[in-house]
Amino acid sequence: MARGSGRLDWRPRIRGGIRRAGLTLAAQAVDALRPRLTRLGTTAVAGVLLYTSFPPTSWWWAAVPAFALLAWVLTRPRTTPAGGLGYGFLLGLVFYLPLLPWISTLVGAAPWIALATASAVFPAIFGLLAVVVRRLPGWPIWFALLWTAQEWLKSIVPFGGFPWGVVAFGQTAGPFLPLVRLGGRPLLSFGIVLIGFSAAAIALEVVSWWRSTRPADAGSRDVGTAPAVVLPAVCICAVLFTAVVVWPSVRHSGTGSGNEPTVTVAAVQGNVPRLGLDFNSQRRAVLDNHVRETLRLADDVHTGRAAQPQFVIWPEDASDIDPLTNADAGQQISVAADAIGVPILVGTILEVRNRPPDDPAYTNTVIVWNPESGPAERHNKRIVQPFGEYLPWPWLFRHLSGYAALAGHIVPGPTTGVVHVAGIPVGVATCWEVIFDRAARESVLGGAQLLAMPSNNATFDRTMSEQQLAFDKVRAVEHDRYVVVAGTVGISAVIAPDGRELARTEFFDPAYLDSQVRLQTALTPATRWAPILQLVLVLAGAGAVIAAILHNRGFPRRKRRRSPPAQSGAAAQGSDAGPGRGRRRRRPARPRRPTSSPARAEHEESYDPAGAAPHPAHPGDHPHVQ
Repeated sequence: MARGSGRLDWRPRIRGGIRRAGLTLAAQAVDALRPRLTRLGTTAVAGVLLYTSFPPTSWWWAAVPAFALLAWVLTRPRTTPAGGLGYGFLLGLVFYLPLLPWISTLVGAAPWIALATASAVFPAIFGLLAVVVRRLPGWPIWFALLWTAQEWLKSIVPFGGFPWGVVAFGQTAGPFLPLVRLGGRPLLSFGIVLIGFSAAAIALEVVSWWRSTRPADAGSRDVGTAPAVVLPAVCICAVLFTAVVVWPSVRHSGTGSGNEPTVTVAAVQGNVPRLGLDFNSQRRAVLDNHVRETLRLADDVHTGRAAQPQFVIWPEDASDIDPLTNADAGQQISVAADAIGVPILVGTILEVRNRPPDDPAYTNTVIVWNPESGPAERHNKRIVQPFGEYLPWPWLFRHLSGYAALAGHIVPGPTTGVVHVAGIPVGVATCWEVIFDRAARESVLGGAQLLAMPSNNATFDRTMSEQQLAFDKVRAVEHDRYVVVAGTVGISAVIAPDGRELARTEFFDPAYLDSQVRLQTALTPATRWAPILQLVLVLAGAGAVIAAILHNRGFPRRKRRRSPPAQSGAAAQGSDAGPGRGRRRRRPARPRRPTSSPARAEHEESYDPAGAAPHPAHPGDHPHVQ
């Protein structure tokens, strides 16, 4: 340009180029993130569906699509083991946060979020291991085994475990509940997740087959190889068939058919002055409420409005003070027992003798209180609640949270899990104990013909009580026993061996239940063999992981693509890249045989568990197809 004619300003063009480049990069970033965002959203939906299968919603069927969606996420070719860990953790968070909000009503949001986060670690472990085993034939079975194994692990660690949220406890309103009589909680959880994973496998195979077919001419399609749906279909049919086979015996027990003797049992719900951690701050108020309600029951019996019970069940902590060391409390219980004329199972807190003053300890105890002779046999709670009834690792947690000081000083006590009331062997599982398989099982193996579940939900809310009632229903079907639940504030209920509620109370309402139940003596397969089945399922899941690592020749990993190396001029002859700049031409990948793997090679990129980078199965396939 001639001098003086003006200087050309390149800045607008530079800014425009930068703007166009930025938009292009943004579009590319969105395209790259879209599959991952889809997987994240699908995982969140799966977590919500799994939550809705539990009380208070109790949409039992929602667990099946929840696990089907989770399987879709974990079987995507681009889902790495680290991705499976993250997706499993997200599922756990979305599931446990709405499941456990009743914790925050007492101690704030921090412990609630901490518990939900800790619980989400176990689905995260499942997600990681599921990606490892997904290349094995029959992956829905291995997925179901791994999920059952993580539920077992969560039931024992940390601090004795936290089985809240086990899939089986969300199935009390569904048709698969009879499975617990055959194999206990592990079999029911395994069956539900197997149906969900198998349904996902069938859907993936059918969609893959449909996409892989090519129109041979205008009037026909090349159907190719049929989708591999036999194994997942057999899995679904096996679960359905097993539930149908077991259902008649469960229904027979629930209708009260048979020659077993019957007894009348009463459960008293006396209520508390107020909900919260200070429910028992007013001395003897809780005890007086239960004495008053028992006296009302006695009046109704004498006037013919209620049947005479063989014994009465009071809730956990019904006596808010030790009746063995406080004469006035013991006298009030004797008044109630004399009025009704039968023994009362009294829940109370007893001080452990010979303890130093600066280190007191107590037992959460249920005492058989006879009308004339007073206290007799007792059941001491065997499984105590961490952070509620006692504080684990006090040297650590006392410095981490001020709520640690609210924990009690309850210790496990010696017991067999069975007490004899009016000559009847009654199994007792107190509140927290009911969610652990071994508590009710040991009581039934010890000769219990009826299960009593005293509880105290005064420190929580109705949602927690509804969820705990679901645990009681599972135990009734699992062990073929009638279950009587007595709560301080509710929900109290009488549950038949088929899981039906024969009677129940409202929450935070003084009431009593007076029902006739049958005494059962037979042992179910679950009572006898469920722990062995649990061990087999866990070992099979571990074996699947080992087999997958050997099959994959290492732990699955993903490598970045590398640009092909520059070639010599001789090697590049015929290339249009110029001398010394040629590139080796990539040959189209040979079409792979259709398999039963989660991602069929005909329309999705394959994933090499040994570490190779993903590659399209056909020359024209897009590598980002999900």
